[in-house]
Amino acid sequence: MGMPEEKKENRTWAIVGSVAAIVLCGCVGLLMCLFGALFATGLWSNLTNNAGSVPGWLGYSMLCVAILFIAIAVVVPILLLRKKKPAAGSVEVLPPQEPLPPAS
Repeated sequence: MGMPEEKKENRTWAIVGSVAAIVLCGCVGLLMCLFGALFATGLWSNLTNNAGSVPGWLGYSMLCVAILFIAIAVVVPILLLRKKKPAAGSVEVLPPQEPLPPAS
């Protein structure tokens, strides 16, 4: 009897979920942070040649939502890609390595 093989974790879905969270939440959060800062400081109307004014509260709310999106993009990969510890109650019992003596 050979040594028992360790079960290899399939991490494909964890990697796919991490990349999706970074793309869908991280990139959107960074863009919202940029535009929120432009709206909150009033620089947006200077860039658009006074074509229109955006209220400051909209910029501040975009900054808050952007922080939430960036936090999601950071936390999701950490949770998905961490190594899970085995449960405290589950102990794997290995069979003996030497053959059993004959029964008499």
